Amino acid sequence: MTGFLSDLVQYQGLFQMISVLGIGGTFQIGFQISSITYMSQHVKAFINETWLERYGYPLHQDNLLLLWSITVSIFGIGGLLGSSGSRYLTAKYGKKKCLLCNNLLMIVAASIMGCSNTARSFEMILIGRFMCGISAGLCVPLHHQYLGEISPRKMRGFANSTASFFWSLGKAIGQISGQRELLGSQALWPMLMASCGLPALVQLVTLPFFPESPPYLLMHKGDQEGCKKAIRQLWGEGHHQAEIDDIMREKATMKNTKILSVLELMKEPAFRWQLYTIVTLTATMQLCGINAIYFYTFEVLQAAGFDERMISYLTLSVGLSELVATVLCSSIIERLGRKVLLRGGYSIMCSLLAGITVTLSLQDWYFWMPYCSLCLIILFVVVFGAGPAGATLSVRSEIFQLSCRPPAFVIGAVVNWLGVFVIGTSFPFIVVSDFPWDTELKSAAGAGRERLKHFCFLIFMVVLFTSGIVIHLFLPETKGKSIVEITEEFNKLNFKKKHIPTISNHVTEDYAFCTRL
Repeated sequence: MTGFLSDLVQYQGLFQMISVLGIGGTFQIGFQISSITYMSQHVKAFINETWLERYGYPLHQDNLLLLWSITVSIFGIGGLLGSSGSRYLTAKYGKKKCLLCNNLLMIVAASIMGCSNTARSFEMILIGRFMCGISAGLCVPLHHQYLGEISPRKMRGFANSTASFFWSLGKAIGQISGQRELLGSQALWPMLMASCGLPALVQLVTLPFFPESPPYLLMHKGDQEGCKKAIRQLWGEGHHQAEIDDIMREKATMKNTKILSVLELMKEPAFRWQLYTIVTLTATMQLCGINAIYFYTFEVLQAAGFDERMISYLTLSVGLSELVATVLCSSIIERLGRKVLLRGGYSIMCSLLAGITVTLSLQDWYFWMPYCSLCLIILFVVVFGAGPAGATLSVRSEIFQLSCRPPAFVIGAVVNWLGVFVIGTSFPFIVVSDFPWDTELKSAAGAGRERLKHFCFLIFMVVLFTSGIVIHLFLPETKGKSIVEITEEFNKLNFKKKHIPTISNHVTEDYAFCTRL
């Protein structure tokens, strides 16, 4: 406890910047994912009413479901486009300027969605969600890169895991705001949809008071004085020579090396297994079942037999459980390591999904079975938050050199947003064909889909099992290692028995400086 308090005082600038980055970063995705659940009934009704006013007849239920799935998944399409441009914009303008401009885009998108009911246009919701996706797709890779570059080695795992914390915090705030007593009512749902502009405004106002990352200033701008000033602001007064040596060693490996493009990174054999790792981890994050549960928590709990009036409060308990779990992850990630949290988390989550499948199948047999389903869902979310959520974000930031991080995060973000789009588009149809309350849609879905029933979660089990084996066999532990050491571990996989020249750990005296000036 004493060590934590001393770090809190010593690194107060770092903690402040972590908060500012989180509010405008992964917080936004968590908020969007959870709050859309509470607007589902109101937005569907609004689309139907608007259609009836324009054309004189209501939408067919199948078409309404299609429009709703597009409303959910278009956020992922925007995210895909935003993340694709993050590498170019980061290299040209830097992370700080990109984030500031990105916040303006989110504020405009929030304003458009907030005015949709007044304008009687559900198309404005689609446009706003698309713009929100572009903004989120751009800011999340920047958030992850920024965290990895502003933190000293001993706090790197903690700093990276805070991205998961703010993601869960956004989900919890979205669920709280979406309650009927607050912004989840028929009259106030446009305000709930527009409230995503508030975190963007907070970051827009506060981020100018913080610096660019020290590695970016020293390695790309050649600004040694700016680097020292940034270190003093973020890490406090003191001697930080070990971290500076790490930056200089990385700079030595990057001498005469430009920031790679996405295509160049994919062709480079020295980063082959790093790419395999980031694709595996990112795809597993989306296909482990967590987003499916959050996108359609209402439907899942309704299938479990709970009363509709209770479901909004039950989903809130799910979000709060993950928030508590991410706090736990931040405290244990430097003790247990990333590989243990990933491997163990995948194994437990796979077992819990099997239990969820069984309890959903037997819900009509025993009156207490729905409560078992709820408990397993909460446990699933807790294990995800305490293990894979934080560890995945930490590993993604640690395994690439600075010259490769922008294109690597573009690749990871593309995989991430493709997963969001696929889950957002396909899962509602699986849900509708599985669950018994809408016989018209069930018959329209066809018998082929009807065979899945509650066994749709088995798909996610296969993904978790496969990823767990890959992580166990091929991912080196990154805890407490510099980027040079991590790269040497991956070189054993990338080049196998070929000779790899080692990089000298010597740093010339020209680069030796401390921050006590």
